Amino acid sequence: MGLREVVLDAWSWLTYKETIAPESARRIFPELAGQWVPDEDLRRLATYKTLVAYDQNQAGQLAAVGGDEDGTDRRELGDPARIIDAAVGYLLGAEQHIVVPGAEHADDEEPAPGAAAAAAMQERLREWAKREQFPLRMQQAERGAVRSGDGVYVLSWAPDKGRVLLRTYDPGWYFPEWEDGEQDIAEYPVRVHFAWGLPADPEKGLKERVRRITYELGWIGPASRSGYDAEDRPVREVVVGDDGAPLLTAGDTLTETGRITRVYPWAPGRPSSVTCYLTDAEWVLDDLRGSYDVYTLPASKARYRTRADGEVLDRLDLQVDFQPVVHIPNSIPDVGEHWGTSILARVMQGLDELAATDTDSASASATTGSPVIALAGARLPVDRATGQPLPVKVKAGSVWELNESGRMDTLDTSPQLAELRSRIDHLQTRIAATSRLTAAGLGLLDPTEVPSGYALALALSPLDSLVGAMRLARADKYRLLLRMVQRLHQAGQVWPAGETLPAELVWGPHTPTDRAAVLADVVSGVSSGVLSLETGVRMLQDAGYPIQSAAEEVVRIQRRAFEGAARLADATGDNAAVREYLGLPKADPGVPPVPLPPKPTDQ
Repeated sequence: MGLREVVLDAWSWLTYKETIAPESARRIFPELAGQWVPDEDLRRLATYKTLVAYDQNQAGQLAAVGGDEDGTDRRELGDPARIIDAAVGYLLGAEQHIVVPGAEHADDEEPAPGAAAAAAMQERLREWAKREQFPLRMQQAERGAVRSGDGVYVLSWAPDKGRVLLRTYDPGWYFPEWEDGEQDIAEYPVRVHFAWGLPADPEKGLKERVRRITYELGWIGPASRSGYDAEDRPVREVVVGDDGAPLLTAGDTLTETGRITRVYPWAPGRPSSVTCYLTDAEWVLDDLRGSYDVYTLPASKARYRTRADGEVLDRLDLQVDFQPVVHIPNSIPDVGEHWGTSILARVMQGLDELAATDTDSASASATTGSPVIALAGARLPVDRATGQPLPVKVKAGSVWELNESGRMDTLDTSPQLAELRSRIDHLQTRIAATSRLTAAGLGLLDPTEVPSGYALALALSPLDSLVGAMRLARADKYRLLLRMVQRLHQAGQVWPAGETLPAELVWGPHTPTDRAAVLADVVSGVSSGVLSLETGVRMLQDAGYPIQSAAEEVVRIQRRAFEGAARLADATGDNAAVREYLGLPKADPGVPPVPLPPKPTDQ
């Protein structure tokens, strides 16, 4: 008897379900049945579909399609969605801020070099985030990443709006392509595809198609323009001069080695020979003959799409040296892996057990509320036609006549119901512990039962480590996204050219903060001299106090700190330092000019 094949990968935790097996996935999910879906991506795509079904309380329907006859009777009460929403809430925190290091010193009397530029860039990024609804986009992407394990942002320049557009994509449409052996979180793919199926539309005469958008880095080529091929299909064609030689895009330079280079606004003085090309095309599935997938769709069968400004998207030069795509993993990937892990990964079987117990509990509740009754010695109504007793139903006001030896017994299932409800509580606690969201984090713990704040902090410590790991997996990704936002605005000639400034996303506290305790710590620390005033103000800001600028708040406090000013005067005897401490202008010496007698004149 041979051993079964064991597959160990980023989706092994779902192997116990047949839905991610290639043959089952193509049968259960019609979207994955197309020949353009690569076999090596089937497990990943089927995992995404399965997780969406759990999130939307359709796991029972999925089981029924897979052959489970009892699947449609499954009770699903929203436990997966509750776990996902809780994890997203703790990840994002109360608020998020875009911060450019050094911007907080722009208002100092002697700001550090670059502080003004950092403050200006921070203001631009925050204004862009407001106009582009960045918090909303982030909520969309992060919920998908927490649920599926992966999320994707795509950036693009909109000339008509004069700003960068931010969009989120379904990770099931995301098909990155690496060189052999380079699939690692630290390595960027050589090209990125987004592909999805388009249904047939008989009324418009459209057949079933597949659409693919590709971002690819390559060598800078000659200038191109929109045109048509011999079959009247839109394509891009090389622009040539009167002598038939290809022309260069304005600003490009042909080097002695034959390479075409250009200087990007964010890298002054450093010519680059690399650019990013965008291709957006459709293929009719009936036209595909042979073993083609999303990575090998033939260019000869492509129908290239045209942008709103008339540009044909056939290797359109985006005038940037990066792919404007950011992949967000939910967790820190394993060595050699690129994909994240869903928050539901470790508790899927627990959720199945919980749903089964809920189903059994519902059945037991039915027999407890309407118990089975046994009658003996009762005079039951008789069908006059057949002479057989009529079925008896229990309802309010029912009266049965019993003879002297008659009796009525009921089947009591309340002990079994109580045991099932106890098992539900046990499973919920087990799921909370395994997911590291903790019973307190999921609202299963009564706050009045916690003996102290320190005990609550200990109970939430697994949640702290979970949120820390999730934010660590995203920290560099959001720095990369904000870097791309700056450079796309520079490429659009809206923001000034120059080196890209580092910017990062700062998360708010993920658990409620005892503001009174923080305030007491700050007052005690600053008063005793173990904390600086600047540090104390930042602690209050992090605790949620309405402080817009720590530097401005320090200045306001010092202007009213007369006792501190008096101590400074006693220690230094320098009135100028005291006035500077209080934010007062330099003192006028106040010495009036001394009148001098007129000089005697020669007689």
